[in-house]
Order: sequence, then C-alpha cells, then structure tokens
Amino acid sequence: MQTAINHSWNPDEQEAASLQLELAAQISLRDPDPFEVRLIAGVDVAYAKDDDRLVAAVALLDADTLEIVETAAAWGKPSFPYIPGLFSFRELPPVLEAFGRLTRRPDLIVCDGQGIAHPRRFGLASHLGLLLGTPSIGCGKTRLVGEYDEPPAGRASASPLLDGGELVGYALRTQTGVKPVFVSPGHLISPETACQWILKLAPRYRLPETTRQADQLVRRELAADPAAPPPHPTLPAKGATK
Repeated sequence: MQTAINHSWNPDEQEAASLQLELAAQISLRDPDPFEVRLIAGVDVAYAKDDDRLVAAVALLDADTLEIVETAAAWGKPSFPYIPGLFSFRELPPVLEAFGRLTRRPDLIVCDGQGIAHPRRFGLASHLGLLLGTPSIGCGKTRLVGEYDEPPAGRASASPLLDGGELVGYALRTQTGVKPVFVSPGHLISPETACQWILKLAPRYRLPETTRQADQLVRRELAADPAAPPPHPTLPAKGATK
C-alpha cells in the first residue's frame, strides 16, 4: 500500500510534535459514504528482547467471520527515540512495510493504541489512517489523555472520554464485568461508529480480535527471530546420563 503523505521519520522532538499538529488538521471524523467493510486489519508492534529491533505485524480479518485471511510482518530498527506521544515516528516505518507486503487492501484498520485521544489529537491510529487514506480506529488498553466516568458493568456500556471538554473517544465495556477499553477514532470514522466496530470485533474477549490476532502474530515472530542469540545449554541433572 502506498502512502498518501510522505515525511521524514527521524525529525527532532520539536519537529515531530509540530508535524503532528499540522497533520492532525487533516483528520476527518466523518464516516465514508458508503462505508463498506469486508476486510479489517489489526496492527501490533513488539520489541526484541536482546537488542533495539522491533517487529510489526498486520493480521487481516474477514469482517463477517473474523477469521484471518492474510498476515504480514516486518522487522526494523527505530530511527526515532522512545518519547511518549511520539511513538508513531518510532513504530510506523515497519508497520508500513508490513502493510506493503499484503496482497489485499483493508477497508478498516484497528490499532493497539490511540487515535485522536492524544495530546495533539494525532496518535498512531490517526497517523497510520491518514498515511494510508483508510478508516482507522485506536483501541487502547489504557488511557493516554482525558477524563471519563466509569461506564456501567454491562457489555456495550460506554462513557465519553473528554479532554479539555472535547470528546476524544469512549471508555467502552466490551464484556460484562471487565475493564473498559479506550476507543478513539483515528481517521475517516466517527467516534460512535468506531465503538460499534470494536464491539463487533470483540464478541468473546475484552480486546478486539484484530488486536488479539496481531498480538499473537508478533509473539510468533519474536519466538522465531533468527537473529536472537541461542538459548543457554541446559546442564543435565546430577546423576543423569546422556
């Protein structure tokens, strides 16, 4: 998938923050018309244990069955430091490479992170959605910004996530009695439609299947990492024979 916007991936901290503010002005929180979703991509990123590499994975799911139809992964070395609020500059290059390895284009992207629920209204989901020109949702396990009231205990209960009086998403209960997730639109989708999709993608568990499958994929990639050092040999127990 080609990006609609090109920019440097190693600006300094001030330049990166300024670029976020500039690009945030291009974010749309309106649903496309028509909005037909057949394929949904889940995205996750994980870090290697023994060095500074990271791996990005994309799991492409059928929107009706939630079954995986395609996967892709890519390794990389971040060129941007670990700075809260600027993770997309560190993590998106391998994510984009993984998307480029897909043979089919998703109609919707769900990221394990934030959309506009971000200090500059430009989290990773917004950044990725804008670059690919694709509707995107951020679904975080924890809150980055904003205040909310605890939603009722039942599935599908939600309460507004407000930052400075601005609606930036919802605290959404995807299963009865479990902790809420934090849903924020990334690009080309409304906050309400974003919640509807996260509920559809989470029929059994707290996290949407897109996130669960992408997480499992990066774990498999890490386990199969050819650059990882070999495990230490296990010494035989005392008295054991070879």
